[in-house]
Amino acid sequence: MPSRRPVIGISACRRELGPHPFHIVGEKYIQAILEAAGALPMLIPALGESLGFDELLASVDGILLTGSASNVGPHYYGDEPSEPDTLLDPHRDATTLPLIRRAIDAGIPLLGICRGFQEMNVAFGGTLAQKLHEEPGITDHREDESQPLEVQYGPAHDVILEPGGLLHRLAGTDRIRVNSLHAQGVRRLGEGLRVEARAPDGVIEAFTVENAPGFAVAVQWHPEWKAMSNPFSRALFGAFGAAARERAQTR
Repeated sequence: MPSRRPVIGISACRRELGPHPFHIVGEKYIQAILEAAGALPMLIPALGESLGFDELLASVDGILLTGSASNVGPHYYGDEPSEPDTLLDPHRDATTLPLIRRAIDAGIPLLGICRGFQEMNVAFGGTLAQKLHEEPGITDHREDESQPLEVQYGPAHDVILEPGGLLHRLAGTDRIRVNSLHAQGVRRLGEGLRVEARAPDGVIEAFTVENAPGFAVAVQWHPEWKAMSNPFSRALFGAFGAAARERAQTR
C-alpha cells in the first residue's frame, strides 16, 4: 500500500459573511499543498488557544501560514494603530502568533506566505512597515487591483537570492522573478531570522529561521499561485512536502 500522505495544517482567516463568522482558506493554498507538496491539507480554524495548541501540533506534519487581505495587528509589534479602514483579523493573530514558536521548537515544518511571512517576523520580535510604499527609497510592491488576476499575480520583479541559502540551493541560480501583492513589509527583521532573498530596492522578500530543528521558511510573494506551472514554486513546495513526510515518519 502507498505510504500515508503527511498532513499539513493551513491557517484560516475569520470573516463575517452576513450575520455569521466563517473560517476560510483560499483554494490556491489548498491546491498547492495537495499537488505541489503532495500532502493532505487540513484547515486550522482561527479559534486561538481554545484549539489546544499541543494537541493540534501532535496531529499535523507541517503548517502553512497563508496570505490574507488582513494585516497583523500593529500592537503586536509596538506600532501605531492602523488607519480606520484597515482590515484586521484578531482571531487569526491569536491563533498563528503563539503557534509559530511552538511549531518551530517542536521541529514541525513551517512555511509562511505573505501575511504568514509577516506573522513569522513579528513572532520573532521583528517589526513591520504598515505602508511600505511610503518608506524612503522603496518602490510600490502592491498589485493593481483594477487588472485581472492573471496580471495581479503575474511576475512583477526579481528577487536576489542570498548565496549559500536554502532558496539559492533550491533555485540553482542567483535570482528569480516573483509576483508582488503586498502593502506591508519587514521594517526590522526578527531575532534569529536569516535573510534568504531581497528585492532590488532592498526589501526583505524571504527568510529562514536560524537553528530551527526543521524546515522553517517564509516568503513575501505568492508561490501558491499556479504552483505546478512555476519551477521554483514546485521546488519550494516540494521541499516543504518532503520535510513534512520526514516528520510524519517520526510521528
